[in-house]
Amino acid sequence: MNGIDVLTEGFGRLDDLVRTAVSGLDERQLAERIGPQANTVAWLVWHLAREQDAQIAALDDTAEVWTADGWADRFALPLDPADNGYGNTPAQVAEVRASAELLIGYADAATAASVAYVSGLTDDRLDEVIDPGWDPPVTRGVRLVSVLDDAIQHAGQAAFVRGVLLSA
Repeated sequence: MNGIDVLTEGFGRLDDLVRTAVSGLDERQLAERIGPQANTVAWLVWHLAREQDAQIAALDDTAEVWTADGWADRFALPLDPADNGYGNTPAQVAEVRASAELLIGYADAATAASVAYVSGLTDDRLDEVIDPGWDPPVTRGVRLVSVLDDAIQHAGQAAFVRGVLLSA
């Protein structure tokens, strides 16, 4: 197995993680907080898809599926369409409300774009420096691992919040 295969496998696991986190939850539960500053399942899933979408689109020099495929219009959130959730306040987190189906649909689309991008790479491209402003400079491979790691962490957080909500 090479680096491309590992990354493709990793991104390919996100769809099941998202489905597990949101399945059977209604829109009220998806927007429920387990604490006053806590992120909701809806925000966590939306954010993991937005962050993945934004970062992969930047790497691939393409439009984000969020806007290009009409997901921003379908969600109709009262947030700037460029907002990907990074640094959102608790009030902004509360603005992210959506059905499980909508969240799954967008997350699937963002993941499909990630898998398509990664599948088109070669292992030698993973070593290309894409951000020399860090010490050490960030390679394409390191950035992809970072994007995947962030998405998996947020999927795990969403699964945790789901568990707390269903046990209450």
